[in-house]
Amino acid sequence: MRTGEGESCLERENSCCFTGHRPDKLPWRDQESDPRCQALKERLAEALARAYQAGYRHFICGMARGSDLYFAEAVLALREQHAEVTLECARPCETQADSWPQRERQRYYGILERCNYETLVQHHYDRACMTRRNRYMVDHASRLITVYNGVPKGGTAQTLAYALRQGLETDILAVEE
Repeated sequence: MRTGEGESCLERENSCCFTGHRPDKLPWRDQESDPRCQALKERLAEALARAYQAGYRHFICGMARGSDLYFAEAVLALREQHAEVTLECARPCETQADSWPQRERQRYYGILERCNYETLVQHHYDRACMTRRNRYMVDHASRLITVYNGVPKGGTAQTLAYALRQGLETDILAVEE
């Protein structure tokens, strides 16, 4: 289910999705004041600027903790500069953030309140809902930005591999430079 106003920006050729690692796979974990995290956030903003310059206006985020939330916040910052930018939050299930720490839940719901579109892939959690969400994002985009540590297993690696098989342009950001 997708909610929001206007559908003109939602063509696949104008859409860019994101996948990246959760805090447990980032060297700074959840310490976002770490200079390495700050540097990654700057590189994410630069990747978004490149996508915008290439004509992308619609950005889809899977709303996981860590890199996904960094990406969503960077899209919202880009939207402040360019009103035609839209953010779609693709949620795998209704309970995605229920077990998160309170601060992260507040951040999550704050982003949802500011997004242009919200897509709920399915109502209830099951083992495959994250994969369905990832495939939804790739199937509705023509470009993928990813924060990837190079390890060939896990959801980020699977989403990147699927995006490459589907022919998406990719912008791969290393966790650390």
